[in-house]
Amino acid sequence: MRLLLLFLAFFANALSLSAASAAQHEIKALNKGTDGMMVFEPALIRAAPGDTITFTITDKGHNAQAITGLLPPGAETFAGEINKSYTITVKAPGLYGVECKPHYPMGMVALIVVGDGKVNLDAVKAAKLPGKAKERMGKLLTEAGY
Repeated sequence: MRLLLLFLAFFANALSLSAASAAQHEIKALNKGTDGMMVFEPALIRAAPGDTITFTITDKGHNAQAITGLLPPGAETFAGEINKSYTITVKAPGLYGVECKPHYPMGMVALIVVGDGKVNLDAVKAAKLPGKAKERMGKLLTEAGY
């Protein structure tokens, strides 16, 4: 019985440490930010598996959703509603491309790097994105060290 109690105490402690180590990040959707018009700030987040990312819709007319084809293997796709903040938990290591659907052609994209991010790096680099989105994603990849 004592061994069982010791095991349960150890397991509970391990769970609490795991939950305590998960970080929370916030990305704001803005009409105007430090990088210009129609931006996410910050547009680059480094996270660990288990971290949560909240997309805060600061200015109306925005959403946050996964860019088709720009998620690591095993990651769940996501799509927040227009004008509603949205939270995801990143579980799979890799690169997560994020867009604001109405402003995607204007380059409103973000990049979430989970772990070392290299799992789907080639796919992200090869992705065909519209004009300004491609330019901004390229800058984010460079900023992330890829």
